[in-house]
Amino acid sequence: MTELPALDPFDLPDWLGTESVTWHARGADRTGFHVLGALVGTSAEEQPCDLVAVDQAFPAPVAGERTRQLAHQLWTNGQVLLVTYDGRPALAVPGTGFTADRVVEVLARLARSVGARPENYVVALRLGVVRGDRGTGG
Repeated sequence: MTELPALDPFDLPDWLGTESVTWHARGADRTGFHVLGALVGTSAEEQPCDLVAVDQAFPAPVAGERTRQLAHQLWTNGQVLLVTYDGRPALAVPGTGFTADRVVEVLARLARSVGARPENYVVALRLGVVRGDRGTGG
């Protein structure tokens, strides 16, 4: 188990706060705790951005205790934690998986963190990428 390095949303490309952006799900691991994705702007620029459910603990914990605590704290305060997971930028979210509703909420929080209006963001999910309700908390 390792702590996931935090990233600053202001280190992301500026176009995430100024253009219409679509987050595309590219696929998920077998259990659904890690969803590969990318943000694509109207200018066709692309930024990798995965989703990681930090409470997944089997077969091994996804994140260290400090990362999990920070993800939960930020989520409770209406924010989302940006980290590096498996060498890629990722949004660290409480829970063990993702529902469509949870994905939409995660991307709305990202939009606000980069100074964009959430209604400028679109979520494109692939069927079978998200599963039943496996989130925790609010």
